[in-house]
Amino acid sequence: MMDLVPVERIAEKIYLIRNRKVMMDRDLAGLYMVETSRLKRAVRRNMERFPGLQNPAEKN
Repeated sequence: MMDLVPVERIAEKIYLIRNRKVMMDRDLAGLYMVETSRLKRAVRRNMERFPGLQNPAEKN
């Protein structure tokens, strides 16, 4: 069983950019203990689970 990630660890990975709270893909992947590429692949395959996701940096 995996332990829960402390709130402080998550909060320090959230950045305020242009008045929006964002989390870098590498930081989110690190919290899930997976490679960034695997996280991106999972998100692409399940876009219906992320209705508010805005990702202007990734165009592929």
